[in-house]
Amino acid sequence: MVAIALLAVAAAGCATQFPPAPPAAASADYNYLIGPGDSVSIQVWRNPELSSSVPVRPDGKITAPLVEDLPAMGKDPSTLARDIEKELAKYIRDPVVTVIVTGFVGPYSEQIRVVGEAAKPQTLPYRQKMTLLDLMIAVGGITDFADGNRATILRTSEGNKQYSVRIKDLIKDGDVSANVEMRPGDVLIIPQSWF
Repeated sequence: MVAIALLAVAAAGCATQFPPAPPAAASADYNYLIGPGDSVSIQVWRNPELSSSVPVRPDGKITAPLVEDLPAMGKDPSTLARDIEKELAKYIRDPVVTVIVTGFVGPYSEQIRVVGEAAKPQTLPYRQKMTLLDLMIAVGGITDFADGNRATILRTSEGNKQYSVRIKDLIKDGDVSANVEMRPGDVLIIPQSWF
């Protein structure tokens, strides 16, 4: 009996405690940034022959009619449209360009990663107001061996600060108070249960 009590105390002492994650984390002024793997539709007003849909290459650049190797990664669609206008101005008078992102992946630094005892660990594109529950739905929940209430969020936007989250309470018990907002670049770490 004493050995079991000592084992429980030792296990509790080994667990690192982090502060709970704040419920609200999204910023109201978030702008989507284009990343490798995204698809963009470029519309050039009065010049349909210059309009096209192109992928953002792994090096973060795009190539379109009359525009070669233009950096797109890390820019919002409006900024990319102004850059394309500058390139096209060499060939046509007063180009007006609209860029629409049609396939979303986002830059590597803003993707959310789910690692550990998730049913399907993966990287997901960040969406404004994305929550822990949204992540759990996307990855199919947690495994039978997960210790969901010892999970943590590693918040890269705050210098790798860690917060504790209660995934088991959220998805197994339906405790919506355990649902928290995610931020671009967050890493959700789901440890394995000891028992």
